[in-house]
Amino acid sequence: MHRSSLAPWPGTAAWLLVMLLALAAPENLCAHGAMIDVSQTTGVVIQAGYDTGQPMSEAQVTVYAPDNPATPWKTGQTDADGRFSFVPDPAIPGTWAIQARQAGHGAMAHIRIDSPRDAPSEPSSHVLSHPATRLPSGVTPWQHALMIGSVVWGCVGTALFFSRRKPFCR
Repeated sequence: MHRSSLAPWPGTAAWLLVMLLALAAPENLCAHGAMIDVSQTTGVVIQAGYDTGQPMSEAQVTVYAPDNPATPWKTGQTDADGRFSFVPDPAIPGTWAIQARQAGHGAMAHIRIDSPRDAPSEPSSHVLSHPATRLPSGVTPWQHALMIGSVVWGCVGTALFFSRRKPFCR
């Protein structure tokens, strides 16, 4: 029996074509992270959204006060544009934590309020996401290319292994 050199086993060409198409457009395969922008008016207004620019509409929001960071101080939901506002208790100075979560994605921001007359300091935002759906934000283009090259090298090596003419065991 003679095997074709182009297709070492049935479906290989189709599988390799799918892999090449997936690698040609990796931005379509990556999930998105989430972000929160915080601003102050008479209270605190957050704008929750994904890193693609799409708002996190109807996301669950939890606010934690500095005096009890384990228990939610206030909960709610963002509007259709990803906005949520609240007025922190001026008798509780310190760093307030605001978390927004939707469909496995989430973000947390911290805002410092020292006294009732002080304006909140610059907020710090943190991107949280489901670990199985998001690459770390610090992945450089070279690291991304290395990962893609490793997958291609593994596919080619596997195809060459199974296309050998000699059996593995004697």
